[in-house]
Amino acid sequence: MSSQHSSLTSAGPDHPYADAIEAERLGWYELITLVRALTPEECMEPGYYHDPDWAVRDVVAHLGTWLAEAEVQFERINAGTYEGHDVDIDGLNAAFLAAMANQPWQLAWVQANAGRTRMIQDWYALREPTDEAAWWIRKSGSEHYAEHVGRLREWVTELVARRPAE
Repeated sequence: MSSQHSSLTSAGPDHPYADAIEAERLGWYELITLVRALTPEECMEPGYYHDPDWAVRDVVAHLGTWLAEAEVQFERINAGTYEGHDVDIDGLNAAFLAAMANQPWQLAWVQANAGRTRMIQDWYALREPTDEAAWWIRKSGSEHYAEHVGRLREWVTELVARRPAE
């Protein structure tokens, strides 16, 4: 971790992205509440998406890899080495999915949490709002979570309903 954010533990209300940081936090907690309702075996059950089949593991890995990528980009913005977000989103999605394919649930879960933690550290270090940082915030934070939480809620409800009566 760079010394730039070793002393940062929170963004504070005067941070240029305070509202977006709070929205990200609320979105993340909604996601993890849903995920924690499942067993590790249920997190590996295909059906979240079809063609290709995704399990909860896959959506968590997807979100986690985007969080990790945003962390890298925030670090570049903070260091003054950022070159822009000319990003092939479909290409990155495919590469991220391939990188996490067939990984165990625990690895996907830990990777997503670690990616978020590092992303938050570098996000807190942003001191000036920029269009580029705002793009990465939208792509990896609460707006990205919102793209997935509705289907995740449906899939979690379905998986829990499949459990045998006790």
